Amino acid sequence: METKRYRDIVRKASINGDYRIIGVEHQSTLDKNMIIRILNYDAQFYINQVERGKEVYPVGTSVFYTGDKEWTYSKSLKESLKIPPEMEDYINDWKLPVLEPKKMDPQILISKRLKEVVEINQSMLEGDYEKLRTNHMISVENYKMAAILIHTDIKEEDLPEGDEINMCKAMDQLFQRFENQGIEKGETIGIEKILKELLKVKLGTLSNSLEERLTTTSLEKLNELTLNIFNINSEEDVLKIIC
Repeated sequence: METKRYRDIVRKASINGDYRIIGVEHQSTLDKNMIIRILNYDAQFYINQVERGKEVYPVGTSVFYTGDKEWTYSKSLKESLKIPPEMEDYINDWKLPVLEPKKMDPQILISKRLKEVVEINQSMLEGDYEKLRTNHMISVENYKMAAILIHTDIKEEDLPEGDEINMCKAMDQLFQRFENQGIEKGETIGIEKILKELLKVKLGTLSNSLEERLTTTSLEKLNELTLNIFNINSEEDVLKIIC
């Protein structure tokens, strides 16, 4: 049976006149078997080139990891295997470059678009509202991309018309929506239920235990949680604030 593998992004690039095949996999969760998947993808590309009788170009794949937890799994095939010392020299290795936007230095990036996306992404992950509230103009697409990478729900009403956006205005509009939701619903269902709705936008779902914990959390802690809403990427992040 033939097994087909589909990659997220594949490009043929010319570097100093020599062609390379570059693959990128977008990963938002930890995967201990990622190195095996990448090996499979790259090997299939080499096999396809040979079978088609074409020139064989080098293949390189990187993982663009946007999860909230640090990547702790193996970044090479040998690291992922238990290899007896006497077999070490006979086992081929395979590397797994993992790129984490929150660890990148934006200043070394040549692409202005990528630099903007990484800078916004890092500020959102840090919950640095003041850093985000700058009079810096960026493209709407870059703003959306940064929000998607950290799983923040950006609605069309949060965006002004046009192709560019003023970050100061954008952040004020977004926080105004959060505030309006609180005003509209707060009188009847309480601030903790508003936060539950906002957290569901961020996290998708909430466990029953966390919902119960939010109901009994003090107003002071709930307000602190609201101010740090951009820094929330998991239930563990919520508990660190309210506990």
